[in-house]
Amino acid sequence: MTSVLDRPSPAPDLTVPYGTRPEHVIDLRLPPSARRQAGRVPLIVLVHGGFWRPAYDRRHLGPMADALAAAGYVVAVPEYRRAGMAEEGWTGPFNDIAAALDRIGDIAAPHGADISRITWAGHSAGGHLVLWAAARPGLPAGSPWPGPWSLCPAAHVVSLAGCSSLRLCAEWNLGSGAVRLLMGGGPDDVPERYAVADPAALPAPPVPVTLVHGIDDDTVPLLMSQEFTAGHLVEIPGAGHFDLIDPQSRAWPRVLSVLAGTRSQGSP
Repeated sequence: MTSVLDRPSPAPDLTVPYGTRPEHVIDLRLPPSARRQAGRVPLIVLVHGGFWRPAYDRRHLGPMADALAAAGYVVAVPEYRRAGMAEEGWTGPFNDIAAALDRIGDIAAPHGADISRITWAGHSAGGHLVLWAAARPGLPAGSPWPGPWSLCPAAHVVSLAGCSSLRLCAEWNLGSGAVRLLMGGGPDDVPERYAVADPAALPAPPVPVTLVHGIDDDTVPLLMSQEFTAGHLVEIPGAGHFDLIDPQSRAWPRVLSVLAGTRSQGSP
């Protein structure tokens, strides 16, 4: 079976800008026309991972996004600047994700998305970013993202093998120092940055959160999600890190059920 990281997928139906930079784009994939003609359908936003490194972009989520569109969803995959790519420094990826997720409902609504039924889902580093974005209403005063945000536009947030604690990412040296590259140092070097960027250090998001993690994940260990208390955990036996974004994996039906909302509060 071809690795999901290298597997080709159909081109998105649309690519829409949300900002001024080349990376400020969102791929939209639409469900079959018969489904759209029957009424508005839920929107799933997928944020890609890759340990925040420039080498990994949104293209490897193509097979997953295509499968979700075929299952009847409007699917939006935003791009963002990764570590070291933004002229404003470490805040760049967060600025981009905040801008994309704040605009994505308005971008997708003309294409049949029901913006009252939005799921934000992120894989690996993307899991960190959607958890952070959902927790923005609890950001402390003086953060680089002034608020307050009284509402989160998502109805459900799903972290797929997510890097839910930046401190643990640093302590465990995940991705060979990836979080130190993102943040410009470790949690003891720049604690003020981690205080506003680490979901594990912020109040719980004001919407339901589901954490999905493969028990056999050796890239982001299962303990990462087990230590994150602000969500319901679904553990998938036999699943590795990339099985959660692979429609050809045995884990896929479980992932799809979570994204559909049928397992967000149920038993693992």
